Amino acid sequence: MKPGLSTACFYPMQTEKALAKVGKLGFASTEVFFNSTSELDIGFLKKLNQIQTQYGISMNSVHPMASFAESYMLFSTYMRRFYDTVEMYKYYFEAANILGAKIVVIHGSRAPGVIEPHEYYERFGTLIEEGLKQGITVAHENVVGTMGQSPKCMVDIKNAIGNNFKMVLDIKQAIRSGYTPNEFVDALNDRIVQVHISDHNGENDCLPPGQGDFDFAKFIKILDDKGYKGDYIIELYRDSFLNDEQLIESRKYIENLI
Repeated sequence: MKPGLSTACFYPMQTEKALAKVGKLGFASTEVFFNSTSELDIGFLKKLNQIQTQYGISMNSVHPMASFAESYMLFSTYMRRFYDTVEMYKYYFEAANILGAKIVVIHGSRAPGVIEPHEYYERFGTLIEEGLKQGITVAHENVVGTMGQSPKCMVDIKNAIGNNFKMVLDIKQAIRSGYTPNEFVDALNDRIVQVHISDHNGENDCLPPGQGDFDFAKFIKILDDKGYKGDYIIELYRDSFLNDEQLIESRKYIENLI
């Protein structure tokens, strides 16, 4: 259990440079957000492996670049595109294994979707099963405006999927959806496999951890009491922090709480 930093914080910096920066800032854990199809090539993945080894970075998860289009690619009324997209996501499962990650994160469909809920659950279940064949957990993130934006939405998906359902809890997305992160923890604590952290206050909903009003000490203790064993991955937008020193301060802040 340790603080990590997502490469997404540095977008549009090239992915390999962003990963190296994660290491230079002293983080030993990360999520890689892929931004181009060529980044799934074995040669590029080996380059990322070398950077991991150089800085001692463990890979928690990978994030497909097509998350913005999953409504269209995975959850539309055109079934052939769904099956083709599942085949495409198998490359992300392979990339995750090469990098040592065990989680692939999806955003899911916008809400309301164009297919019936039961069909949404069936398709997500199919994607989960394909991931498990390669030892990968496909986890649904609680993104605002999507089928997983509320605790109830996530519970509905969990009840339909069963034991294979896992989720990624993102603090800023919970706040943007009008919920506290603790509401997700209360409803789904045994299904949370990764936590994306950020801070917030009355004016900003995405700040470096420790630089807003959120009670991280209480939040981490609650998750610890519920049995969470994963890392805490700092995931910010590039305009949410001013400099690298803020990220280092956040790392130290979370390290002192864990």
